[in-house]
Amino acid sequence: MSLLLVPLSGGALLLSAVPAAAEEPPGGTPVEEDADIGAARVTVTEISPAVPGPDSFVTLRGTVTNTGDSTITTATAAPRLAVPLANRTAIDSATARQGFDVGLDGAFLSGHGADLEPIEPDQARPFALRVPVSELGIGAAGVHQVTIAVTGRTEAEQWDQILGAGRVLLPVSDRENRDRESRESRESREEDGGTAVTVLWPLISTAHLLPGSRNGDEQVPVLRDDALLTEISSGGRLHRMVSLGADLPVTWVIDPDLLASVDAMTDEYRVQGPDGLIEGQGQEVARAWLYRLREAVADAEVVALPYADPDLASLAHQGKSVPGSLAQLRAATELAPVTVETILGVTPRTDYAWPVEGALDPDIVSVATSAGAQRIIARDDSVRTGTGEDHTPSAAGPIGGGVTAVVADSRLSTLVEGRMTRAGEVTTARQALLAHTLAVADQTPAAERHVVLAPQRMPSADQARALAEALDTLAEEADWARFADLDEAARAEPDPLAALSVPGTDEYPERLREQEQPTGSFEAMRETRRALDDFAVILTRADRVVTPFGNAIRREMSTSWRGEPVDAARYRAEIRAELRELTEQVHLIEKSPITLSGRSAIIPVTVQNNLMQEVQGLELRLTSSRRIGLEVDEAREVAVGGGHSQSVKFEATARANGRTVLEAQLYTADGKPYGEAIRFHARVTSITSAVMLVIAGGVLLVVLAGIRMYTQRKRAESAGGGPGGEPDAPGDTPGGGTDGGSPGATPPGSGNGGTDHGDTPAGESGTDTAGGDAASVRRGETVERGR
Repeated sequence: MSLLLVPLSGGALLLSAVPAAAEEPPGGTPVEEDADIGAARVTVTEISPAVPGPDSFVTLRGTVTNTGDSTITTATAAPRLAVPLANRTAIDSATARQGFDVGLDGAFLSGHGADLEPIEPDQARPFALRVPVSELGIGAAGVHQVTIAVTGRTEAEQWDQILGAGRVLLPVSDRENRDRESRESRESREEDGGTAVTVLWPLISTAHLLPGSRNGDEQVPVLRDDALLTEISSGGRLHRMVSLGADLPVTWVIDPDLLASVDAMTDEYRVQGPDGLIEGQGQEVARAWLYRLREAVADAEVVALPYADPDLASLAHQGKSVPGSLAQLRAATELAPVTVETILGVTPRTDYAWPVEGALDPDIVSVATSAGAQRIIARDDSVRTGTGEDHTPSAAGPIGGGVTAVVADSRLSTLVEGRMTRAGEVTTARQALLAHTLAVADQTPAAERHVVLAPQRMPSADQARALAEALDTLAEEADWARFADLDEAARAEPDPLAALSVPGTDEYPERLREQEQPTGSFEAMRETRRALDDFAVILTRADRVVTPFGNAIRREMSTSWRGEPVDAARYRAEIRAELRELTEQVHLIEKSPITLSGRSAIIPVTVQNNLMQEVQGLELRLTSSRRIGLEVDEAREVAVGGGHSQSVKFEATARANGRTVLEAQLYTADGKPYGEAIRFHARVTSITSAVMLVIAGGVLLVVLAGIRMYTQRKRAESAGGGPGGEPDAPGDTPGGGTDGGSPGATPPGSGNGGTDHGDTPAGESGTDTAGGDAASVRRGETVERGR
């Protein structure tokens, strides 16, 4: 019977019972297998040293876990003879292989096993093995596979059998021989050959900032939640990234939006809570994190991604056809160096583009270079290298159009994509990094080779720790490798055996395409940008709105939204709602129905500005649904101070009685409607022609009466001896008239020909004028609100 080895995380292998050849166990009793036996999981948690010499000892520690239903009564963990792995393909096969074979897993090695106590189901027992490297059958430096096998019995199966096995990678160095070389010769060799390893250390997060809220005359930043505070606090992901990266020879790859978000937390800020905005409490933590980061990057290479890390693939495949999308990418690229320099005090490289997982096609290359990138970080599982599996070309090479692809090694870049919460997982990742870099160095020992490790964009704290431990070991124990900056890797001479080329668009991984934002997302971003542009033209301090909202729109394009369509849509809705709320701070005040008493009137319309800055460049238009019955003055220009309102007055002329609907609408300088229009009813009650005839007749009678009185008085004066004579007695006036002093008489100019103020409805403050020109009369017409 043979035994099937199923690889597990942390270098563990699960052994299931399948027929295999019998072997000699430590006591010389033949090993028997049965299909019904339980299984043991073998996990190697420590290899010390990680890179032993041929003449040294190696200590292997780990655990054996009973994954079966029956108690393991006796068990021995022992190493098998090492199997040399000649190249990277052999390393891949050893780690991926799921069978157990004596020839592939090494022959039985006696004398170095460790007996274990009985192991109950789901229980684990530790083991420790200290073995001379030479007795493992390792005679030369290179990468080897060592299998730890567990042989024993269970309560159900009382005979010796292989219960489980686990494989580890063991790179062996000839350091002792190299240590005998002179220091000068070693330095010369390291400069002229060997493997130069470039490690990208990404500081990237999701979108956290909203455009902000008003606090008096200041704009206060608003965070969607407290997730960023958790990340930068002690033990958080970004806190660990900075602490670990500070001691590593890495190239920092930073999203400037992350810096801006943390910088916003150093002063007053607010956080969205379930019941509204609450005061942020992370000022000290934010200042401390930025201080540590400034120290960490002071002498390091820094690459700034475009602001908010735009998703280049989504732009290329879904957003390129939407006008303005590429302009947003260019703006994000231009904003990046300013942000990094301002906050960190270092000058970053901005000529790199980093699409998701380094996957390329011609459209992605076109979009990346449109924003100024001349170097694209790719990955060797997404580009064609033109070399065989057993040759790893140097990282950089031209792909046409003056663009250089810096190709990351996919095997190294994915080493810590597991959970990395267990010691076995960390050990497996570390040994794989050592083994693969040694295999690359052994391909062409005399030629220098550049290898780039580009991990996932947002490693967890455990993943970062695992990678840091592996890099520390590589720096301390791997004499075949050195570390180099990304710029050095990009400028290195292309590998003469490599001929880099970009796959076609139809070859882009479907798995990644399914995670892209749809075209509708970019169309929604465009509408938000249009609304922002329309709003900005009326502001006297537009930067206070354009900058935070422009950055928020750029965050809508972030790579972090991949596979998160609901969250992405929610964020876009939040931004649009914030902008709509802000634009609605400038609005027209609703009016109740009004009555126009007369042919002409003044109609006021009020514009309210609740912003903390002046608005200008607006035009207010008032139109009537009865264009013939009621004419309204032309549009009025509007400028309103912050926190104030302004009443704009229109002169209206009525030509007929009746009802009409008036509409007031604000417009921007380029003729676009601004905000919501208001509509209100107007009732026209003009003075009729019959009333005018009655009033004219009354005036005529008053004039005639005055003339008659004047004539009679002259006659009386003549009859009485002149002006000094006695006046006529009452009732003696000829014709029965009454003089000006008689009760009930109407003195000339007493007002019957003027406007009766009693006709003015209560509650209105119009001023009526009896005399003056026609224009004065029109300006004095009363405008009343209907009740």
